[in-house]
Amino acid sequence: MKLHEGWDNNAQDWIKWSRAPGHDSYWQYHRAAFLPLIPPPGKLTVDVGCGEGRVTRDLQELGHRVVGIDRSLTMARAAGEQSHAVVADATALPFATGSADCAVAFMSLHDIDQMRESVREIARVLAPGGHLVLAIVHPINTAGGFVEGDEVDRPYVIAKPYYEHRQEVFVIDKDGLTMTFHNAHRPLQEYTEALADAGFAITRLREPTNPDPASAWSRMPLFLNIVARR
Repeated sequence: MKLHEGWDNNAQDWIKWSRAPGHDSYWQYHRAAFLPLIPPPGKLTVDVGCGEGRVTRDLQELGHRVVGIDRSLTMARAAGEQSHAVVADATALPFATGSADCAVAFMSLHDIDQMRESVREIARVLAPGGHLVLAIVHPINTAGGFVEGDEVDRPYVIAKPYYEHRQEVFVIDKDGLTMTFHNAHRPLQEYTEALADAGFAITRLREPTNPDPASAWSRMPLFLNIVARR
């Protein structure tokens, strides 16, 4: 199954999941870590892989003229309820070359099979000096996990080949909601090489995680946030 098919099949579940107040890491801590990395509003910001549109809405509130892009019709329709969103593939963005000064890809590049092609396409629509701000699941996260137990300092074990490119599927049940996640595990160098090959220079890199000291995840990165300049 292609990654986009998995997400489209579970689109309604994702809309419920992501719109539940305080339900997931975006509302709890990732939003606060990610939004300050985004440059001030300019002529156009593109939200690549916008899903149901929560980042798009936040960008609007920050004053951005933003267009959300998602391959899923269900997702784009949901995002379009409160924002400007269109159905499009990340490898064929409906914008003229150099027409945007900022692109955001929040937790979407690891959900795209053609990641390298998508990064090149984002570079095409960005004007020189424009920025791509992205977030992905940290590759160390999808390569392993904590051993069973309740101890905060329990060991973290790399249980899968780190350098292997593979699709990950996992189900989370939380507070009466269920979501099936589909993403690709790729080593970090695949993302940095894709950015370099498309003409980007990384200017900032952050590794946000659960800040709760009672969580074992406070000791390991959950996500990877990158700012790259065109």
